[in-house]
Amino acid sequence: MTPEPHQSPIDPNKIAYVYMQMADHIAERIARGELRPGARLPGERDLAAEYGVAHLTARRATRELRDRGLVVTLPAKGTFVAYPQDGEPGNDATGAGTDV
Repeated sequence: MTPEPHQSPIDPNKIAYVYMQMADHIAERIARGELRPGARLPGERDLAAEYGVAHLTARRATRELRDRGLVVTLPAKGTFVAYPQDGEPGNDATGAGTDV
């Protein structure tokens, strides 16, 4: 469920940075399982078009997601949803995601 350009979740009138709104929306998509670990995010220019923002805003949102540990960027490969780290809730040594 990616937003259409005319239905962007970004509210320019909201008292919040646009890149932060964008990062928060992508983080919600990751939390809901819409974007699974290992999934490749669109490129910055494609994200910018999808959200109706400047490509530098999309770049800043991607950096924010990296800072949060939600995505990893591999040069010349792209940006991918990060796999949960060991010790985080819902992640055990087998990768089954069960809590005991």
